[in-house]
Amino acid sequence: LNAAPGRAPRQQVRFFPTPAPGGGGAVELVAARVPVLADHPLVRGPRFRKLKIGAGHRLDVKASGVFVLGVGHGNKLLTDLYNCHLTKVYTVGGLFGKATDDFSDTGNLVEKTTFDHITREKLERILAVIQGTNQKALLMYSNIDMKTQEAYELAVKGLIRPMGKSPPIITAVRCLQFALPEFQLEIHCLHETQQYLRKLVHEIGLELKSSAVCTQVRRIRDGVFTVDDALPRTRWNLQSIQEAIQNCQLKVETELEKTLA
Repeated sequence: LNAAPGRAPRQQVRFFPTPAPGGGGAVELVAARVPVLADHPLVRGPRFRKLKIGAGHRLDVKASGVFVLGVGHGNKLLTDLYNCHLTKVYTVGGLFGKATDDFSDTGNLVEKTTFDHITREKLERILAVIQGTNQKALLMYSNIDMKTQEAYELAVKGLIRPMGKSPPIITAVRCLQFALPEFQLEIHCLHETQQYLRKLVHEIGLELKSSAVCTQVRRIRDGVFTVDDALPRTRWNLQSIQEAIQNCQLKVETELEKTLA
């Protein structure tokens, strides 16, 4: 921001003594507009000395993907989006055949197991059970009577979700790729941590009479923000950030109006 072109300095009227046209040593005062020296960068110093930036839903050091930041007034909007309890979407990679102490493929090896008996159909059955269990938890923590008109209207708008604290809840999960020993899942969830998703991969391995570690956790959506909205490190400059804020402004306002109205 400080490197961007600054505003033109203010102008003030000053009277300067000037030799009169008739000569003879006479002097007259002539008005002229000059810049206010107090506005000069060498006097004023940097225009921006402090900028408030807030972090959205965190990503740990082993995860990647969409990470939302609030700048200035955006910190208030970030808090409002928190209160919407919006769904986040991840792609999670897994590897059958081994278990580690931290459920990731970089942890200390605990055991090795066989995995030849695992099929995509068996994996999808486990995923269906996980989704069904979490759907019951979603309804329980949403505190909504499913027999009411209110519940029907919220379901049509896609707004059935906990509006307070709750354990991690998976709203949808599906298998994207399956090629033993590797697999990839797409997980829609609320109130999760990336470590919770790694532990989920471990538990899926146990349910399939084997073991599994997590190879990748990547957030591809955080509420209204997707990978398409994200700025890679090579585009961390003022113009790109301004464009990103402008492009996302409308959908942030729309979501807040729909959810918190």
